Amino acid sequence: MKKWLFIALASLAVLSCKMVNRLGDTANELFKGEVVARAGEHRLHRSQLESYIPTGVSSEDSARLAQQYIRAWAEDLLLLDMADEQLSKEEKDVTEELESYRRALLKYRYEQLYINQRLDTLVTEEEVEAYYQANPDKFILDRPVVKARYMIIPADSRNLKELRRLMSSEDDSDIMEAENLAYTAAIKYGDSSDSWKDIITLAQELGTDYKSLLGAIKNQFAELPDEAGNLRIAYIVDMVPQGKTAPEEFCAERIRDIILNTRKHSLTTQLEQDLLEDARRNNKFVIY
Repeated sequence: MKKWLFIALASLAVLSCKMVNRLGDTANELFKGEVVARAGEHRLHRSQLESYIPTGVSSEDSARLAQQYIRAWAEDLLLLDMADEQLSKEEKDVTEELESYRRALLKYRYEQLYINQRLDTLVTEEEVEAYYQANPDKFILDRPVVKARYMIIPADSRNLKELRRLMSSEDDSDIMEAENLAYTAAIKYGDSSDSWKDIITLAQELGTDYKSLLGAIKNQFAELPDEAGNLRIAYIVDMVPQGKTAPEEFCAERIRDIILNTRKHSLTTQLEQDLLEDARRNNKFVIY
């Protein structure tokens, strides 16, 4: 009798523990929110998922973003679990790598602080021109660059002929009139006749590829029909072909970046030299 009583009490204790654990898990799930996915022992809760999805998106976009997040979340954790299971203790020891990364990050942050405090960010037009004149081979074009006016307009528009005339004029009043007329007659109108534009950028503005656009240019005009019954028209005011040196104006921003990067490199080199010299003077750096 005592034996059966002991077994019954033990069973009751085990059952009680399981019930407590289940209640604990249930409370935990209620606290965190509804579970929407599981990967191994990991659980993704609705609150985590909702924090990732921006407000105001459509239900279709929300569902797509949710699926992307859940997939990435699962792949990340399953791979991490597999690595933890398969790698040896020595292979999982990343102390040395973390320390190396920490040191590199600290050095980088200090270098940026040092540079930001000392960098002269003013690049004059004279410096840009001097660099351009001294390095023409660095600015050979892979594709043409253009100055252009362009538009997308219904092929049957009654204003098409007049707009073609106005947009190709050199008269400022005609160009202004073209813009005004295009406002109501054209689907899209743009004027980059005062600045150089990569032909790929122009083609993107017109919804086509640059090779088709380039091949369609005749007498400074390119006209490309689309399936919707519209014409994509570009008037090429000026063009520098592939293989030629790009205009200085087109290269100016790139040259400024090059000059600033050169200054940054000089500052970094100077920092390293100064640190060594200062350490030698103060007996902090000694070669035996």
